[in-house]
Order: sequence, then C-alpha cells, then structure tokens
Amino acid sequence: MSDPGDRTPPIDPAAHPSGTGCQECLAQDGWWVHLRRCASCGHVGCCDTSPGQHGRRHFEQTSHPLVQSFEPDEDWFYDFRSDGFGLGPDLAPPANRPEDQPVPGPEGKVPQNWQELLN
Repeated sequence: MSDPGDRTPPIDPAAHPSGTGCQECLAQDGWWVHLRRCASCGHVGCCDTSPGQHGRRHFEQTSHPLVQSFEPDEDWFYDFRSDGFGLGPDLAPPANRPEDQPVPGPEGKVPQNWQELLN
C-alpha cells in the first residue's frame, strides 16, 4: 500500500497512459479482456473480468482510486472506493487503446477457451 500521507490527486489530467495494453499482462505473457487507465498516474491495467485484474491490483498497491475505461467510445470513470461510475475531465491523449487492437488481447496471447477463464 502507499504511504497514508500520500497526497496524489485522484485525477491528474496531464498523466499520459503507460502504454496501449495492460503493463503486467504484457510483462507476464498474459492476456486481458478490457483495459482501464489510472486517472492519477496513467497506469494501464486490465479489468476485473480479466484473469489478472491488474487495474484493481494497481489500486490496492497505490491507493489510486479512480480509473477510466481505456476502450474506444467509452469515457466513464470508476471509483474503487465507492464501487461507483461517473464522468470526469478529459485525460491526456490517447484516450483509448488502438482501435485495431483486438478484444480480448493482445493478439496471439488469448487462449481459445478464454470465456471459461473470466472472473
């Protein structure tokens, strides 16, 4: 967990995304269903439906409470503290993963039985 005295703002509109896919899944040769972007630091992690749930794990490790969908045509925010959805400011570009990136992804890493492996 982060230092209780951490004053990281819940939203930093200037923070750029950390990449185009879940950083932990890519490092571990894993896969994801949908992507979420931390509104505090830009970390891109996978959703709670994904096996790794790295977006939530990022919150648990850093206490950064808000994520925004990193999917095309979705601009909603989610608050891990309240389990609530809402809208927020525009974040630094890009606003979503590349539209030609498959879902689930990344290409070539998703098992044939991926639907049986969802959380």
